Amino acid sequence: MNIKHTTFLILVLIAKLGFSQAKISGKVIDTQNVSIEGANIILINPAKKQNGVTSDLEGNFTIKASDTGLYNIRITYLGFKPFKKTITIHANQNINLGEIVLQESSEYLQSIEVLGRIRKDYNSDYSFSATKIAIKNKELPQAVATVTKELLSDRLAFQLVDAVKTVSGVAATGLYNHYNIRGITQADDGQMINGMRTRQYYFLQPITSHLERVEVIKGPSSVTFSSADPGGTVNMVTKKPLAEKRSSISFTTGSFGTLRATADFTGPLNDEKTLLYRLNVAFQDADSFRDVVNNNAILINPSLSYVPNDKTSLNVEMIYNDAEGNLDRGQPIFGAINGEFDLNSTPITRNVGASNDHYKTNELIFIANFNQKFTENFGFNAQFMKQTWNEDLAEHRFDGTAVDIDGNVIPTLARMRYDQRQQFWETDNFSGYFNYDIKKGNITNKLLIGYDATRWERKIGAGFLRARRYLTINGKQANFKPANAANFQQMTVDGVTMPVPAVPHFNLANPFNGARNTNAYNLAELSIPANLNTSSGFYIQNQFKVGKFSALLNLRYETFTDVFNYKGDEQEFKTSAFVPRIGLTYEVTKDISAYATYLEGFQPHTNTVSLSPTAEGFFWAASPARFDPLESSLQEIGAKGEFLNGKIFANFAIFNITQKNILLGDTYDLDNLTTRGKQRSRGFETDISGYVLPNLQLTASYAYTNATIEEDAITEFIGQRIGGSPKHNANFWGRYNFTNKTLRGIGVGFGAQFVDERFTWYNPTYNTNRLLLPEYTIFDAAVYYKPNNTGIQLTLKVNNLFNKTYWLGGINPSRLGPGAPRNVLLNATYNF
Repeated sequence: MNIKHTTFLILVLIAKLGFSQAKISGKVIDTQNVSIEGANIILINPAKKQNGVTSDLEGNFTIKASDTGLYNIRITYLGFKPFKKTITIHANQNINLGEIVLQESSEYLQSIEVLGRIRKDYNSDYSFSATKIAIKNKELPQAVATVTKELLSDRLAFQLVDAVKTVSGVAATGLYNHYNIRGITQADDGQMINGMRTRQYYFLQPITSHLERVEVIKGPSSVTFSSADPGGTVNMVTKKPLAEKRSSISFTTGSFGTLRATADFTGPLNDEKTLLYRLNVAFQDADSFRDVVNNNAILINPSLSYVPNDKTSLNVEMIYNDAEGNLDRGQPIFGAINGEFDLNSTPITRNVGASNDHYKTNELIFIANFNQKFTENFGFNAQFMKQTWNEDLAEHRFDGTAVDIDGNVIPTLARMRYDQRQQFWETDNFSGYFNYDIKKGNITNKLLIGYDATRWERKIGAGFLRARRYLTINGKQANFKPANAANFQQMTVDGVTMPVPAVPHFNLANPFNGARNTNAYNLAELSIPANLNTSSGFYIQNQFKVGKFSALLNLRYETFTDVFNYKGDEQEFKTSAFVPRIGLTYEVTKDISAYATYLEGFQPHTNTVSLSPTAEGFFWAASPARFDPLESSLQEIGAKGEFLNGKIFANFAIFNITQKNILLGDTYDLDNLTTRGKQRSRGFETDISGYVLPNLQLTASYAYTNATIEEDAITEFIGQRIGGSPKHNANFWGRYNFTNKTLRGIGVGFGAQFVDERFTWYNPTYNTNRLLLPEYTIFDAAVYYKPNNTGIQLTLKVNNLFNKTYWLGGINPSRLGPGAPRNVLLNATYNF
């Protein structure tokens, strides 16, 4: 080879080598300016050969070109519309496409929820549960407030009560997982998970590490959820798999012996990204500021999604939740003196339980979602859930004030009771529907026809051992009456003669919370009858839009059957109803829509679905299904808006809710119960959340609620406020990240919550002792440190910053729910 040929080859190789460095780069974001990690970038050269990469954690990508000429670049991510662009590449040229904004695919959102949410802010602009299909919250003629996983994380809200307190019109009623929503306290004991009803008591707070978001769907939503509370429904949505690899581990410690650990892993299981997985696990070991109270839990939540194409999708998941703690009945206070209760007569730490008490629950849930599009317009959706739930309880609890042999109250002694209880529940849910969509010009029509069914069974084998009241001469337990004092065993303490209690008194002036010898108690054996409740509903839903005007119309026919003492001497009760919803929305501007809605609620009184606190005596003795169902209605008008290019979401609503057929009467006189009650709640509320600045994100809410008793067996209650309902409720939380070089990586969070004065929850006819709890304002603060390019974030959070003494709520004056004093949490999270 001569010198010319050699030189020519060298030049060609240099040219090739030089060109080989040409590349195309850019950054993939969504409409909220949130980076999209794991987007697929495909570059197709003139010879139709493909080269592909994925975007990194910050949404950035770089892909090399192999030759000069015209290239097609395609960027895709599940849940978003594809981005396509044709570019011309010359030798030695680098092209920066800048920020590429992917638009959310509304077509894709018409199926069920099988994929996780990509956005990383406080807003979630759609809901699957409110209408059984994905619908933009802006288009939904009903208020829906959402608490996203990002807000949960920033607030270190590891329990559900900490999650929902940012929502307007939501207030805790005490220490249980039970809320007053829009002035009406929930009568339902179950939880909504992914839009399906479970069965479990509300005594232990659920943890939130496996949740994508928590939705509070305001008003009676029986048209969607079957039996639903009139004030609103709390729906927990679990995290679904993502098409990109993400991993996160988190460790938390803090006050009250708190130790927590969580892990979240997700990503594709094959190269085609058609099979996706997610695994969430959590561990909690935590005591409380309350005496001998703890809440320990282990949670495991694996999930798989199969999405072979845009027409078929399947998700299956399991939730295993093993919790062990104490059933905290609340702070007891000394009896009323001259009709007044002294909140400071006992410390907020006071609990009458013993150190050998326990409350254990074991829950396993299987959920499957399936979606099939037969054509572009016609599809089928199905969802199934199976849940088993077991309860094991041993508790000492307050049973009233102690009396001497003449019936005089001994204010320093609390009469006690002791219960050991076991229950076994099984719940099944099924929902299936066909949807047909038509779109012509500016007219859109979405028709949905479906059927769902639910089965709750309290299984044979439930029962409890109980000791309470006073001991008679023959060793039986009975209510004490001075006229029959000779029939009761007697004892003298400090010169005071009194009947002998079945469980030793708790001395409020000299408390003892150590282990108690329950073998010495005269325990009575009681069985809990098996119970079966079934419901089924046929429904039709139509959402149509003409220009700027849209309507959402629903009609549901619901049937309920309650079988008391199932598989024994059965008592069967049946009821049915038509449940409508009419909602209208008008797009005032591109960013603001106004709406009006009317909907109804329908809740049979059953031991398995809903139980009025007034009807507690029915729990083991009979079925309250014999009474007329609880009926409710909602009228609501409001407006919703998105501002700053969708970064801020706000809503305003005016509402009027009525409920009737409330069970009233003496819970210990089952023949005296009646459904004469009626209540009404009126008010307005507003929520706002999102990015005010690129480095400042906030959420704020306010609600005014006038909830009053309209009918009651006690005439002086009429016109008074409903128990547990504050007139004013306001919340704020904001996070600010510093951007200057000196403080980069540091952020601060600050929040406040105000809850107005409110009565204790119970106001039944057999007890007129209602206690007005004082208003409170508490402040929280946090400091975040996120070193650049490490994936690590450290969070130091102080709750109740100024150590305010306050009460969340209360069942009655002997069962108050004090809020926690100042406490500190330290969290370390690593994302990789």
